[in-house]
Amino acid sequence: MGDVATRAAAPRAMGVPGERGRFGDHGGRYVPESLVEACREVEEAFREAWADPGFRGELATLLAVHAGRPTPLTPAWRLSAELGVTLLLKREDLAHTGSHKINNVLGQALLAARMGRTRLIAETGAGQHGVATATAAALLGLEATVFMGERDVERQALNVFRMRMLGAEVVPVRAGTRTLKDATSEAMRHWVGVAGSAHYCVGSVIGPSPYPYMVREFQRVIGDEARRQCAAALPSAVPDHVVACVGGGSNAAGTFAGFADTPARLWGVEAEGGAGAALGRPGVLHGFRSLFLQDDDGQIREAHSIAAGLDYPGVGPEHAHLRDLGRARYVTVDDGEVTAAAVRLARAEGIVPALESAHAVAWVIRAAGSGELPAGSTVLLTLSGRGDKDVATLMEVL
Repeated sequence: MGDVATRAAAPRAMGVPGERGRFGDHGGRYVPESLVEACREVEEAFREAWADPGFRGELATLLAVHAGRPTPLTPAWRLSAELGVTLLLKREDLAHTGSHKINNVLGQALLAARMGRTRLIAETGAGQHGVATATAAALLGLEATVFMGERDVERQALNVFRMRMLGAEVVPVRAGTRTLKDATSEAMRHWVGVAGSAHYCVGSVIGPSPYPYMVREFQRVIGDEARRQCAAALPSAVPDHVVACVGGGSNAAGTFAGFADTPARLWGVEAEGGAGAALGRPGVLHGFRSLFLQDDDGQIREAHSIAAGLDYPGVGPEHAHLRDLGRARYVTVDDGEVTAAAVRLARAEGIVPALESAHAVAWVIRAAGSGELPAGSTVLLTLSGRGDKDVATLMEVL
């Protein structure tokens, strides 16, 4: 994908979705009849709220005084010198609750209150979205129920305790792979019976329309801030490359939204065992059409990642569309590269990243070494979360 192709594709990328919430061939609303009206209500309420300066002002205030925005842009001086590139870290790990998830959740929690809903429902993998949901619910006086795969409950015990301390009910999901996919399925099933009183707070740019677009818009604060910060920090104003990890893909979508209309090359980094964008085929899951890992019979394959938040067999529909356009490229790294990258960033910069974020770091290290990132390049990397939650996992493998 050369610069000419990038510039040509950019105007079509990351706008308002088309008819029926589609991004090209992807997206849509594939839900039971019992949820069609609930999705329509969410869409109508979001579009009305997003056009309301009062709503956006209230959200901006909460992001500033509660979540700690704007998050800084940190030069990775030592690692940059080692790699031969200028690496800038967008520090979502410094947002309240420890990740980018709070941006989306505060927006959806305010929307739920505006709609008269009294409870938030959420799914979570690594637990960061669950913690953010429990936090927003406590802040706004709402109840919260968080569905989490039993395997993730075990490996993310710290975040489970945090959710419960904040007053949320955590429901272990014992079906299927007992990870994020099954937690999402169970949360959607639960929503069917309580849609009149509860709002399903989807944690990524997945799910039926309007969720992929709505979550991207709530997360685009990352990219908009980074765009302004890069303009102040870089002679060129825009980095050569923008990199973020991708599971469902919300931190990447929010980051890319700030740079989609620039010549910057966009890179989404997936887990080798959960590479929906890089290796998936078209299919439907959790109410939307996108790219999913599938077997020869079209059944969804189990995903694997050392990072619970990337343990998902597909990718958000807008990422599938960006791949189709050639506007973004999606690459993979393996678990060994991820743990090595987490250690290297910790020792070079004094930052312990979430294992999800370490996927992006791992690819930058590899690409700088191979020349795919040419010497002297400027690279913006969104550090989506901090690594406290992953210490137990790292202790087992290092």
